[in-house]
Amino acid sequence: MVDVKKFSDTDLYGMLGVEIGASEQEIRKGYRKKALQCHPDKNPDNPRAAELFQELSKALEILIDVSARAAYDKLLNAKKAAQLRNQQLDSKRQKLKNDLEERERRAREELKHGYKVNKTPEEIFQEEFERLRKEGSKLVAEEQELMRQQLRQELSQQQKQQSSYDPSKHRIKIKWKAEKCDPENGGYSETVLQKFLSKYGDINVLVMSPKKTGSALVEFKTQEAAEMAVSYEQGRLDNPCSLEWIGDAPKNKHSRTGGSATITEKDYESLVLRQLRQAEERKRLIEQMMREDAEEEAGKS
Repeated sequence: MVDVKKFSDTDLYGMLGVEIGASEQEIRKGYRKKALQCHPDKNPDNPRAAELFQELSKALEILIDVSARAAYDKLLNAKKAAQLRNQQLDSKRQKLKNDLEERERRAREELKHGYKVNKTPEEIFQEEFERLRKEGSKLVAEEQELMRQQLRQELSQQQKQQSSYDPSKHRIKIKWKAEKCDPENGGYSETVLQKFLSKYGDINVLVMSPKKTGSALVEFKTQEAAEMAVSYEQGRLDNPCSLEWIGDAPKNKHSRTGGSATITEKDYESLVLRQLRQAEERKRLIEQMMREDAEEEAGKS
């Protein structure tokens, strides 16, 4: 059973990321944004995802119901006023205030069965909360269904993008300079190539050419990883390598929906940060391999 005390002590507006005077449309918009972020289907590894989703739904239910929202606002204002009064009271006056409130509470308990007693904001909110629990909210159910439809569309689009890419049809050839009889193969081995290429994503297969030095083939699990590797990987500083598609390059994901290949500012920032991280990782790996080569040469001498 939902704990009314928990919600009476919670900033429901803050939970949905809206201002206290927000319109119903703004409240709905805030709910959809937060609910999509914490939906259990998008957070299978978060044990609290379902609980957070339910809390957001309850906050929406209260704030789009006129009577319940009015009761909550009244409770909120009463608590703010009480907090301000408490800050202004010294310890002695605080004790007197607590004693007075306790006497008032007892008096209300004694009069409840025989007389009409003025209700506190807390009691009014509890009644509205209980009413919503019994009645349910058609508006919240409709909002949740719209959110589920949007989530299904997002997941469907992701599945389409993933299923439309066949790694076996978009393999990549890697070439570098190496003499025919060079036992070091120009400084490249399967382990070296794994270090360079794995930072872009999972690799399905990496094959060194058994007959020809300076050549290998790689197949990435995802299109994004393959495209990034072709665009940015250069291999060793002392003997760069080149990557090129075997056959046609895969189609751009942005063009699959029939619209323009629009890249938002957020996409650009994400790409730039990823490239910087990858460049730093590549530099670190190169330095590490050069140190290992130097140590190996020193050991031989």
